[in-house]
Amino acid sequence: MKKLLVVYAVMLCLFFLYVYDYSKSDQAGSTARESGPLTGSLSEKYVMVTFQSGIEYWKSGLKGFEDAAQLFNVSVEYRGAARYDVHEQTTVLEQVIAKKPAGIAVSAIDPEALNPVINKACEQGIPIVLFDSDAPFSKAPTYIGTNNREAGAAAAEQMAGLLNEKGETAVITQPRQYNQQERTKGFNKTIEQRYPHMKVSAVLDGKGDELTSKKEAEKILQKKPNIKGIFTTEANGASGVAQAVKAAGLEGKVQVIGFDKDKKTLDGIKDGTIAATLGQDTWQMGYWSLHMLFFLSRHLKRADSLPASIDTGITIITKKNVEDYYAND
Repeated sequence: MKKLLVVYAVMLCLFFLYVYDYSKSDQAGSTARESGPLTGSLSEKYVMVTFQSGIEYWKSGLKGFEDAAQLFNVSVEYRGAARYDVHEQTTVLEQVIAKKPAGIAVSAIDPEALNPVINKACEQGIPIVLFDSDAPFSKAPTYIGTNNREAGAAAAEQMAGLLNEKGETAVITQPRQYNQQERTKGFNKTIEQRYPHMKVSAVLDGKGDELTSKKEAEKILQKKPNIKGIFTTEANGASGVAQAVKAAGLEGKVQVIGFDKDKKTLDGIKDGTIAATLGQDTWQMGYWSLHMLFFLSRHLKRADSLPASIDTGITIITKKNVEDYYAND
């Protein structure tokens, strides 16, 4: 709640700066300003760009993007790579830039490979922000999303509680994606520094896929029978890992912690095959991304006008509160 109040405070400051800048302008109103400082037009299009674009995970973020667009009377478009493929996402982003939209919000599949095309948008004067998964060395001025290092640390604390602070664990992740890297680092560092009777025995690539995550879990459970807990850092992994644990007859003996609040994960928490998940506020990611882009498209074109990052927070979901998230998802 405290972090959310900080988000609102930042936005309130930006609002007053925006209104002040608008009131001081001596120029005649442009097409984008004709309806007033906080109103655009439906011809003004903002684009959200993701990867694995058909998965359930993106729905809430897109809804936030659309809700903000309705507030400002602008239009939005959703684009993305159908697969988990950096070349495909690069191509999609290039296509979006070529149409010169009013702004772009992108979740980067790779923290480095997309930098040239992100920078291209900046150099062409197209507002662009990162959400969900950052590209911290690009020229994009801000990132809106989870503080993933802290989220990984929170997962480690939860796992320690489940294992009574002792035992081997494993992480199944997407090692080339920045947000996944940060979650893994937060988990590993917290286990290493705070829990001397625990250790992370393996970090595996689940490729953001339920079936691959299941297969990786099956292999590590056979190879390292002392594994007592598995943390999956993305939305599709936990259900696959839970299937592997169940098939091995290890329910209740191997704890599974997931990430995000897709229905399969919530169902796993409800039936006891998944112990917990870390729920992100993806609606806030989409909502504030559109706000940042709207302001950037008008007055706040200096990179230092925006916060470098906006933390949208996490919630730990367990059997005690899982029912609340069926209603909200």
